[in-house]
Amino acid sequence: MQREEFLQQLWLDYVHHHPDVGMLRLWPTDAPVEYLTLITVNQSPFAALDLLPTLGHLGYRPVHRYAMADRGLLVSLLAPPDDGAWLVLAELQLGTLSREPRERLARLVSHAHPQDTRGKNLLCRGRPWAMPRWDDYVVLQDAHPLAGWISVMGPSVHHAGFDCERLGNSFEMLDDALAATGLAGSEDRHHGIFPVSPLLQYRFYPTCSRRLAFAEGDEHRICLGGLALLQKRLSSDHERAVELLLPHHTRCEIT
Repeated sequence: MQREEFLQQLWLDYVHHHPDVGMLRLWPTDAPVEYLTLITVNQSPFAALDLLPTLGHLGYRPVHRYAMADRGLLVSLLAPPDDGAWLVLAELQLGTLSREPRERLARLVSHAHPQDTRGKNLLCRGRPWAMPRWDDYVVLQDAHPLAGWISVMGPSVHHAGFDCERLGNSFEMLDDALAATGLAGSEDRHHGIFPVSPLLQYRFYPTCSRRLAFAEGDEHRICLGGLALLQKRLSSDHERAVELLLPHHTRCEIT
């Protein structure tokens, strides 16, 4: 599979779950995405160690790694071979969960369908296991918001990030435009999963909650992610905005 096809499949899966993003007409439909945030878990075949070689074959190169112990995350920043979208691969560490939610999530992951764990299906076809029961989701959500999210979404795209500079408009203008569509930005710089560097203007926009049918027939509305806007505070920086996304103090060596 070529990288362009992989990105297209990721994007189609993302807008399927976030139709309010797919319907946005605030920028051209082919406007560049700065980065895609992929959420996964450190259990094979979805652990970062399993995914990085596959992503490497698609041309992605690990640039930096970040450790966020308070959030139970290891994050890898992956650069494409061109000016395209970067990948932010955030891996939830099962060991940071208490025993009961850890076992519930590990059990779900162990039931992934083999066809959804390799090749062009990897990370591109939504949840690769049966929908969990509502009580499983509640336990996982209470233990860690991303544990609950992974249980219903599987390893996949949580949100897309857009650089206002590359979109050709100011942060303030696009923030107002998104608010006018009904997407209210969060001032909490942790709301989009991980802490964000003060070198960026940043806002996360949760998309509208979706009603999902859980196992045993329960239906509940939950939030499935969103989108982020960012803009460098110092335009003289030569790095891409995504390279400044995560706080420098969280960076660790790539081994």
